[in-house]
Amino acid sequence: MRLNGEISSGEDEEEKQPGTTTFSGQEVVVGYALTSKKKKSFLQPSFTGLARNKGINFVAVDLKKPLPEQGPFDIILHKLSGEEWHETIEDYRQTHPEVTVLDPPGAIQHLHNRQSMLQDVVDLNLSDCHGKVSIPRQLVITKEKDPSSIPYEVTKAGMKLPLVAKPLVVDGTAKSHELFLAYDEFSLSDLEPPLVLQEFVNHGGLLFKIYIVGETIKVVRRFSLPNISKRELSKVAGVFRFPRVSCAAASADDADLDPNIAEHPPRPLLEKLARELRHRLGLHLFNIDMIREYGTKDVFYVIDINYFPGKYLWPHIMWYGKMPDYEHVFTDFLLSLTQSKFKKKLTT
Repeated sequence: MRLNGEISSGEDEEEKQPGTTTFSGQEVVVGYALTSKKKKSFLQPSFTGLARNKGINFVAVDLKKPLPEQGPFDIILHKLSGEEWHETIEDYRQTHPEVTVLDPPGAIQHLHNRQSMLQDVVDLNLSDCHGKVSIPRQLVITKEKDPSSIPYEVTKAGMKLPLVAKPLVVDGTAKSHELFLAYDEFSLSDLEPPLVLQEFVNHGGLLFKIYIVGETIKVVRRFSLPNISKRELSKVAGVFRFPRVSCAAASADDADLDPNIAEHPPRPLLEKLARELRHRLGLHLFNIDMIREYGTKDVFYVIDINYFPGKYLWPHIMWYGKMPDYEHVFTDFLLSLTQSKFKKKLTT
């Protein structure tokens, strides 16, 4: 099977060790199909050791063999690209409904386009007593557009400078996460379509990363770009590449910050947002990048959604290290999936 990117095959499968059993009396077998980099960052010894103690065994999917001939699996965890793999896992889902696939390829693909990923947030219209959640005004520039026409398109759409430029397609590569800030309309011609242009919202230089693992929500703070004043905007021109604000050095959880900026979004608002997006996206594993509009207490914007984020997003640190209590959260989540299926069997 040909896939995009380096893959983890059955040859590096960990030796299966007996663990404690779940309340159903069965061990939980999780088949994984991950790139080698993702496997290295995700399946850390501390994590797999805890999983074994809870009765969970991770087994590598052998991509050289037909998937239906392997297993049996309770859960399949995957993050591979390529149309052939997507067809394989989708066919498997249809013929093995008893196996939980994390997550459906079509649902994951939905987050590979920055236009479609945020449309679900727009459709939610989340505005209640706990706050308001929306997205920044944005404009999609397709590949067919001549870069020289971008300033005209921006003016026609009534977009306000500065603008954040993001690649339209999110394919897991570092390039798809390269962001730029355009200060003047003339420099927009230097950008390369296809892309999404978002109005920059002053947010006090702080970003909230909201991790969703099943029904569990964890929030961490990260430093982001500082506010841009009208005076600065009038003096600066050009397009500037974003610094990587999500690396380890950008952690803001232990920093001495203005409480008006650092206060987490209201929990009821996050629970409603996560619940609605889980339903609309059809996903169990994703994270939301959210900002609070500077000078407000309850006006928030979702600026990105990532599926099962990994090492490309944060070089130098693994995803689980970004999320508090990651190992326990994820193992409990895996157990909850199999326990809910077991309870259904008992009632049928």
